[in-house]
Amino acid sequence: MSDFTTRRTMMVDTQVRPSDVTKFPIIDAMLTVPREQFVPATQREAAYMGENLDLGQGRVLLEPRTLAKMLDVLAINNNELVLDIGCAMGYSAAVVARMAEAVVALEEDEAMAKEAQDALMDAGADNVLMHVGPLAEGAAAHGPYDVILIEGGVSEVPHSILDQLKDGGRIAALFMDGALGEVRVGYKRGTDVSWRMAFNAAAPVLEDFKRQAAFEL
Repeated sequence: MSDFTTRRTMMVDTQVRPSDVTKFPIIDAMLTVPREQFVPATQREAAYMGENLDLGQGRVLLEPRTLAKMLDVLAINNNELVLDIGCAMGYSAAVVARMAEAVVALEEDEAMAKEAQDALMDAGADNVLMHVGPLAEGAAAHGPYDVILIEGGVSEVPHSILDQLKDGGRIAALFMDGALGEVRVGYKRGTDVSWRMAFNAAAPVLEDFKRQAAFEL
């Protein structure tokens, strides 16, 4: 058993299960996907720490607890199409790929997307499609989606993203207010999305999801 396998088990036993995440598909995915292969080589030793991992350029790999709880409230089924916005080096997409029918992994940083593509291939996640483009635009060409997941903090979620959600679909986003944040889950009915608070967490706000300052004359 490799050192990383041991750390993966510890991550699940000390960070995921104590957060009341017990659904088998989530536990199984987090025990299986090699998180250390989806971070920069210099960060591998820190891959399983219980905090957001800095990937540079204001981007982070969400702490295991936050991702696990987001997946728990989204309750992804194996016949669903998921849009993973801001997948960075692909860890979240690899985890979701073990629960969903297919995942569209959206990343705007071309270098990260290339690394994600390679890591996903190595992990055998062949039901993930990498899409390179602006995060706030989503990936409408491959939608609409049953589930949308945003990997990072937001001030607001643009309508361009909500429009890509199927009627009856769910979206999870981490809304930040200063240093404090809460993950909310949105449920789409017709053209409306109603949000409810799920749990507290924090992450840097993604550049594309910062509230636009009001235009003043």
